Amino acid sequence: MSAAVVVTGIGVTAPNGLGTDDFWAATRDGRSGIGPVSRFDATGYPAKLAGEVPGFVPEEHLPSRLLPTTDHMTRLALVAADWAFADAGVEPGELPEFSAGVVTSASAGGFEFGQRELENLWSKGSKYVSAYQSYAWFYAVNTGQVSIRNGMKGPSGVVVSDQAGGLDAIGQARRLIGKGTSLVLSGGVDGSVCPWGWVAQMSGERMSTEDDPERAYLPFDAAAGGHVSGEGGAHLVLEDADAARERGAESVYGEIAGYGSTMDPKPGSGREPGLRKAIEIALADAGVRPAEVDVVFADAAAIPELDRVEAEAISAVFGPHGVPVTAPKTMTGRLYAGAAPLDVAAALLSIRDGVIPPTVNVERAPEYRIDLVTGERRDTPVRTALVLARGHGGFNAALVVRAA
Repeated sequence: MSAAVVVTGIGVTAPNGLGTDDFWAATRDGRSGIGPVSRFDATGYPAKLAGEVPGFVPEEHLPSRLLPTTDHMTRLALVAADWAFADAGVEPGELPEFSAGVVTSASAGGFEFGQRELENLWSKGSKYVSAYQSYAWFYAVNTGQVSIRNGMKGPSGVVVSDQAGGLDAIGQARRLIGKGTSLVLSGGVDGSVCPWGWVAQMSGERMSTEDDPERAYLPFDAAAGGHVSGEGGAHLVLEDADAARERGAESVYGEIAGYGSTMDPKPGSGREPGLRKAIEIALADAGVRPAEVDVVFADAAAIPELDRVEAEAISAVFGPHGVPVTAPKTMTGRLYAGAAPLDVAAALLSIRDGVIPPTVNVERAPEYRIDLVTGERRDTPVRTALVLARGHGGFNAALVVRAA
């Protein structure tokens, strides 16, 4: 088996585009999918905006037998997986037994599953609910549905590290391929646009309460006041490069070249946050010098203290204003475990098309010494991209993708 792990298929369900082509056209041109919550009545909540996947009719994409046993997020995940496999031109069930696996990530989607269970139990007059149990095994169900539906008997697993989880899952998939698995579906589709999930998210005090979609999510801006929540994400088909070539893969988007992860130190310890170290680990793993990176896809928390930490980490590694930085999630909201895989998809498409998508609605505050791509897209050759993600609780992850 070769050392290279390549991406041969992408499947996207995003708030600004259902399907990879629609998502990329909107992202490239700066079209947002953030708007008022429509999936439940949010008028009584401080946060009233979300990034919701548009035009998704599960009956048009999935067999009717699956609908009673799945929730909204699982259906989005299954469809994204179907599209990724189709894009790669592969039928996983036809591959040698145990040669294909699934490693995805989830964080918030279990709330929506739990919400449904709560409603079902309440309607039946039960005094006791198993919401936490439902939340815990939702993740396994989500990945299991993908593997069972596609006849995949190889390694499988679910990574739960909040917003960093999507990169952590891809990092784990890359390791599995290095150990001999020829193909792994990885990434994440996530979100919890439901009352129970909304309350849980607001308890973290990081959600924006701004009602104007163009002013609600402003990372690296003086007016930053939290993020907008969203749903969706991306699934990617990762393959050993030699195995992809042998099966006749028609296209390769790029290589997963390097990965790094760290944990932040204990609050109040006085030690440096772990994001810079994660970046350095990923670059070293890829054998890439900072000067060779053409763009950074930022985590973009839109919390001033967290934005400062990220900007300082980027500036420390690349120098002040040393590399273009973008945050296309300003068009989708933060999709939890689905956000970083969607950024990876955008990074691969940036490499393909020579385009850095914009960070919309944002005017960079001068204290952040980064070259933030705002206003319009930047047309420029892209060979190597760095994707960053941070999860609540101190998770940091960094992933290097480059042209194959």
